[in-house]
Amino acid sequence: MIWISLVEGFLFGLGAAIPLGPINILIMSNALRNYPGAVAIGFGAMSADTIYLLAILFGMMAFVKNPTVMFVLGLVGSVFLLYMAWMIFKARHEEIHLSKEIRTAILPNYFKGLSLTLLNPYTIVFWISVSVYIQTRQLDTVFTVVGMFSGILLWITLMPLLIHKTKHLLSQRAVTIISIVSAALLSFFALGMLYRLFS
Repeated sequence: MIWISLVEGFLFGLGAAIPLGPINILIMSNALRNYPGAVAIGFGAMSADTIYLLAILFGMMAFVKNPTVMFVLGLVGSVFLLYMAWMIFKARHEEIHLSKEIRTAILPNYFKGLSLTLLNPYTIVFWISVSVYIQTRQLDTVFTVVGMFSGILLWITLMPLLIHKTKHLLSQRAVTIISIVSAALLSFFALGMLYRLFS
């Protein structure tokens, strides 16, 4: 059961980490210019996941699931997403093929990932579904969670590394287009969240 829990947790973690969402878009956009900064965003998101997981384990999810709390989280999260989209769009013409890598502060990027994930109400729904899945499958909670975070950790370190190491294959025009598309996608996620909040 331990190995089954580890493997299922690992696959679940990859399944959660790989789909294109706000965090992955931010990681990809940052990886073009700065690998450590991109990984810091991933670690920030993973820290937020840990906080919500602990909230479930210690029975604090009832407070977090309060409709008012969920609404405020969604509203602030949407505004934050729009801000991130604007910052990416504004930096769309920044040169990436420099002799020295652009320096990016690790801590601010970590807090971007942390804040964005904490302010996303769908993170809460995801972790509730994870807890139900573990109980339904009668998996070992500890090893399933270890497997999940191993899968997430693998993704947030290898994916930006691959992008960063192959950035020399991209023209500056392609990078500009990627930045514009990234900003548009983040705006789409933000507006979608706002729509669901007010509909």
